[in-house]
Amino acid sequence: MRITRFTHSCVRVEQDGGVLVVDPGTWSEPGALVGADAVLVTHEHSDHVDVLRLAGLGVPVYAPEGARLPDLAPLPVTRVRAGQRFTAAGITVSAHGGRHAPIHAGQPDCPNLGYLIGERLYHPGDALHVPDEPVHTLLVPAQGSWLRLDEAIRFAGAVGAAAAYPIHDAQLNERGLASVAGWFTETIPGYRHLVPGDTV
Repeated sequence: MRITRFTHSCVRVEQDGGVLVVDPGTWSEPGALVGADAVLVTHEHSDHVDVLRLAGLGVPVYAPEGARLPDLAPLPVTRVRAGQRFTAAGITVSAHGGRHAPIHAGQPDCPNLGYLIGERLYHPGDALHVPDEPVHTLLVPAQGSWLRLDEAIRFAGAVGAAAAYPIHDAQLNERGLASVAGWFTETIPGYRHLVPGDTV
């Protein structure tokens, strides 16, 4: 499995000739989608899904059941529920979780699924749901209005992956990013900092 990080929460996964892109939002680079065979969307927020870009792509899009995607253009969407297993771009995927992490007074409350891809790589979206399956590689959220650093570190510890890489950090400036990366490096076993464009 080859993983390429793009801006914010967008990640490109290549395995056995299939190309699967997760959360290509409005902040991610269009190049993430070049040659994509399918797309996974964790939830409906625009920093995780760019509906207009996906409409022109013409590949299957998998999104949580109940997600309200903007009605800007028709999308070939397959609705997914927690606990479901399916194949996207020839890669096995299982869906976990159910709801977006709250920011204030329970808001926002929208569907959010984490995806375990190829039985190895876990992308949680905007939640800290620990899957009930082993995870080899974790994509750990680094910053969000719904997230505290302590919660991210405890989440990574609970998942117990052998490797961890950051996502969800586009709102951090250089100083903030260095601080979070420093804490993650000290506290999360197997953590390695990746910047957009890095491939592992």
